[in-house]
Amino acid sequence: MRRGNQTEIRRSRLLRSDVYRVGASGLSSRPTRVILSALGIAIGIAAMIAVVGISTSSRAKLDAQLASLGTNLLTVQPGKSFGGEDVTLPAESTGKVGLIRGVEKTGAVATLPDVNVYRNRLIDPSMSGGMEVQAAGLDLLGLLDGTPRQGTWFTEATASYPTAVLGGIAADRLGIVSPGSQIWLGDTQVTVIGILDALPLAPELDTSAFVGEAFATSRFGWDGKPTVIFERSADAAVEAVRDLLPRTVNPENPENVSVSRPSDALAAKNAADLAFTGLLVGLGSVALLVGGIGVANTMVISVLERRREIGLRRALGATRGHIRTQFLAEALLLSALGGLAGTALGFGVIAVFAETNDWPISVPPAVFAGGIGATMLIGAVAGLYPAIRAARTPPTAALNG
Repeated sequence: MRRGNQTEIRRSRLLRSDVYRVGASGLSSRPTRVILSALGIAIGIAAMIAVVGISTSSRAKLDAQLASLGTNLLTVQPGKSFGGEDVTLPAESTGKVGLIRGVEKTGAVATLPDVNVYRNRLIDPSMSGGMEVQAAGLDLLGLLDGTPRQGTWFTEATASYPTAVLGGIAADRLGIVSPGSQIWLGDTQVTVIGILDALPLAPELDTSAFVGEAFATSRFGWDGKPTVIFERSADAAVEAVRDLLPRTVNPENPENVSVSRPSDALAAKNAADLAFTGLLVGLGSVALLVGGIGVANTMVISVLERRREIGLRRALGATRGHIRTQFLAEALLLSALGGLAGTALGFGVIAVFAETNDWPISVPPAVFAGGIGATMLIGAVAGLYPAIRAARTPPTAALNG
């Protein structure tokens, strides 16, 4: 358009619908090659997603097994004073531990001194059977991943009454086979309301009889000081929490507090996570590289075979930008087709493998989005050179080629 002495040139542009149409037409004209090329991309992406999914599902299974070993469980106990005397934990210790950042669960037991467990009043007081009486809170059983073999754990109501829950070994030694039986704690008769299965995270408590904290205070004069505090935190926070526990429990004399070291299983879990991460990055990179090479190969061959088409379009007025956009759109569509098919195929492999091995299906949604996105990126990079080469083809040379 001419205005005065100035000439305005409008640059020709393709609409989005036109870009999609010309890109799709280039693929639809060679369906066999497109299917084989997309299949190659799909296999690469499926392999990447399957490896990631199988690895994360396996890791979820492993994490669950390691968590059952108490990898994030720490215990706090009174140590010795500088002079070697026995010390006690402050009564407010359990509450303080629960305020530490990263702590998820906390609970405690307190051994009641001079209180033994007997089946009946006729038992010789010296024959306690090595069993102890522990004051326990309502959250202790869940904290230790314990389960009742029979009966129930304490509630707010039963914790204040003369009731007891027996560890598995303690129940066997007393000959208690079901709740409702009567036992004696010192000179106090109580009713058994539950019998526990073995506590794998605290096997030392299997020989104990538990009573509610409220009942321990009212009947046996418990002063509220815990004997052992159990704490569970996020795996990543275990070391930081461990450093804070002594100063939190006893700010004046943190050296009088003994804290267990983290489980060796936690170190094994962290090492497994690192190994899995390295494996995923390596295999994922190889799969994407294979897919990118397939796209580049397909597009280069397409440019060589379609020189006459390119020359004809240039002769009819198509600009270099039009040609470049067309071939880049074909590369992206081909990549998207292969990525979507590979994602579906990879998920199917994960589902079958997890079902066969009784694993949970644990695949981060970002893996699917990342797989398709990476495929599109690789497709764009791989298709860029053929697109530029096609755009630079002279019309006369293309028509005469």
